[in-house]
Amino acid sequence: MNFVEPIRDMQKLDELKSLLKKRSERDYFLVVLGINTGLRISDLLRLKVSDVKGKSHIILVEKKTGKRKRFLINDSLRKEVDQYIDDKKGDEYLFVSTKRPQPITRVRAYQIINGAAKKIGLSEIGTHTLRKTFGYHFYQRTKDIATLQMIFNHSHPSITLRYIGITQDLIDEAVDGFSL
Repeated sequence: MNFVEPIRDMQKLDELKSLLKKRSERDYFLVVLGINTGLRISDLLRLKVSDVKGKSHIILVEKKTGKRKRFLINDSLRKEVDQYIDDKKGDEYLFVSTKRPQPITRVRAYQIINGAAKKIGLSEIGTHTLRKTFGYHFYQRTKDIATLQMIFNHSHPSITLRYIGITQDLIDEAVDGFSL
């Protein structure tokens, strides 16, 4: 499995969103929902319009862990959700394929995200980048590793820090000015 990184640069994140918005409303919303919830791609792709329409929270059972997850749809995300689902039916998948009435596959989601990222000069990007980007920016804004650990269902704060790439940052920062 390839190791993917969060998108740390907000300008690059905005470029990615802008590129996808011009190309496809579905692809844009996939990235927006992913980076604003931190849900795994396997859970995002299973969501239907009825899971978010008029709801205050996204409630699901995580495919990987089997654990129940409840995630707040904040005001900013609510605007994006409402705009995206405006003309969609409740039983429709949020990320429906253009070829069949099923959600896009993980492979297709990877192609969408990775392809757009390459066009703006990003590498080491995959579907898990969305989750890691959420985690990285949540931590940078709040410095609340305990809450992020709970959101991600990680067993220890060190796992969460390593997961979002903070451990290496801290090591690099500590070693950068060190000299004997």
